[in-house]
Amino acid sequence: MSELHIIDHPLVQHKISLLRDKNTGTKEFRELVSEIAMFICYEATRDLPLKEIELETPIAVAKTKIISGRKLAFVAILRAGLGMIDGVTALVPAAKIGHIGLFRDPETNEPVQYYSKMPDDINERHVIIVDPMLATGNSAAAAISEVKKLGVKNIKFMCIVCSPEGVEAVQKAHPDVEIYAGVMDQGLNDDKYIVPGVGDAGDRIFGTK
Repeated sequence: MSELHIIDHPLVQHKISLLRDKNTGTKEFRELVSEIAMFICYEATRDLPLKEIELETPIAVAKTKIISGRKLAFVAILRAGLGMIDGVTALVPAAKIGHIGLFRDPETNEPVQYYSKMPDDINERHVIIVDPMLATGNSAAAAISEVKKLGVKNIKFMCIVCSPEGVEAVQKAHPDVEIYAGVMDQGLNDDKYIVPGVGDAGDRIFGTK
């Protein structure tokens, strides 16, 4: 079974509280999503492999470490996942970016894919899929399946708020994928929104509510 990592750092928890507030405006909401994404990404990349190199400082030759092996790619689930990209690429500027477009069928609540664009060398990269909310888990599981079809072996999923139902769905479908989240909420309401959650993250990020 894949691991669930809840990032309980005080700054993450504080910023999630501000994110929840219905009075938080679009600009601040967008900034908070980006900042929280950066903090969670810091933890999600903790196990990146390192190698030792030698270089010259202004004082002497130093043996020091850099990231080795496969490079990173971030894959945003459209559209809300776009809100996390600035934060994660601030940490890893050289990462490539992929996009998967999914919408939820209102009748079945199942994800329908309408777009997919990935870096050409995606199968040679470690991939972190990002979406602020892990609600039913259907979109996350579908996005992971799409990335696996492209030959990616090392995948993590990163969100800000998750539900027990969403975590269970992803763990059942993809037991090899670790999940990184800021907080676990109570569950889903009849409309499949996370309770208490933050509302519709996409609408709040882009000001379309």
